[in-house]
Amino acid sequence: MDLGKRPATAADDQASALAERPVFDATITPHRSLDRNAFRIVMTLVCLAAIASSIPFMVLGAWPVAGFMGLDVVALFIAFQVNFRHARAFERVVVTPLEVRLRKVSHHGQEAVWRSNPAWTKLERQTDEDYGLLGLDLVSRGRRVAVAAALSPGEREGFADALGRALATARRGPDYVHSERP
Repeated sequence: MDLGKRPATAADDQASALAERPVFDATITPHRSLDRNAFRIVMTLVCLAAIASSIPFMVLGAWPVAGFMGLDVVALFIAFQVNFRHARAFERVVVTPLEVRLRKVSHHGQEAVWRSNPAWTKLERQTDEDYGLLGLDLVSRGRRVAVAAALSPGEREGFADALGRALATARRGPDYVHSERP
């Protein structure tokens, strides 16, 4: 008589797939109001303005002013490049009935992953009556990690509500989670 593991059935595979299907999946990126094409337009206009402004100084013999205007253009270019580099950072939050996973990737590409069981994970909010939701943390077994720091207080509030609902749904288990969906 073999007392080893029983062979996996199609029902087991289906149950496993249901348990791993996300209840919530969100990617948070820092807001940037200027895309690459708009950046090119802005830099072109700044260069043209610097050239047009420096011509009278060159004619009057104050040529160092043109150099300093060029330094301003270079400084602005560097500031935008740093800004675009920081825009590469993101956070991804995935909630399944078996796991809460937060993946943070910095603008340098460094990755940190935080995992927890949804049954032991709670969402803590730091609110201010004047400014709204200032901070949002996932807490599990004494470990705490900040989430959604790139969002505004209003956006963070909506995100917190959706994530809280997802955690509550995931705690009910995969059978409940997927019986709700159409």
